[in-house]
Amino acid sequence: MRDHVSPQLLLLGGRSGSGKTTVAHEVSVRLRELRVAHCHVEGDNLDAAYPKAADDPRGSRLTEMNLAALWRNYRAIGHHRLLYVNTASVLEPQMITRAMGADGLGEIHLVAVELTARDETVAARLAAREGGSALAWHVERSPRMARVWARRSPRTTLRVGTDHRDVTSVAAEVIDLSGWARPPRSSAAPRSRPGR
Repeated sequence: MRDHVSPQLLLLGGRSGSGKTTVAHEVSVRLRELRVAHCHVEGDNLDAAYPKAADDPRGSRLTEMNLAALWRNYRAIGHHRLLYVNTASVLEPQMITRAMGADGLGEIHLVAVELTARDETVAARLAAREGGSALAWHVERSPRMARVWARRSPRTTLRVGTDHRDVTSVAAEVIDLSGWARPPRSSAAPRSRPGR
C-alpha cells in the first residue's frame, strides 16, 4: 500500500434495521477475499461513553476526534480506503471527511450509500435482533429516521434496497457502487450513480 494515494471513503448509512452492520461485515469479508485493502469502522462505537461531555451531549465532537485518531493510525500503515458505517453517516459527510483530512492529504473521494427497507421488514429484523430494553427505542426511532433521510439525504446518495434480499447480494451491489473492486481508471474518483 502507498501512503500518497488519495483517500477513498465509502459511507454506509440507513435506518435501524436496514441491515447496515450485517452488510458492512459482508462487504469487508468480500473485499478481503478480493484482496482489496481497506479499513472498517463502526461509527456507533466512537462515542460509546456515558456520560458524555456536558458541552458535547450528542457525542459528535468525541466521534470526530476518535475517528481522526483511528484514521491517522490506519494511514500510518498505508491504508487509503475507509468503510464507515453509522445510521446518520450519509447525512454528516463533512464531519467524517474533516476527520479524515486531518493529515492534509487533499481530496477525499466519497461514495455514500443508504440501505433502505420497508417498515414491516425493519420491525421483523429489530424484533429478532434486540433482546433487551433497546427494542422499543429502535422501533420508535427507525420510521422517524426514514422520514429524516427522505428530506435530508444529499442528492448524490445512492440507495440500495434490502427487502427480501440475502446479505451477499446486497454487499455485492454496495461494492460495485463503491468502485473499489474494479481496476483503476484514468479518473481517480469511483463511479457514482444517482439515487434510486
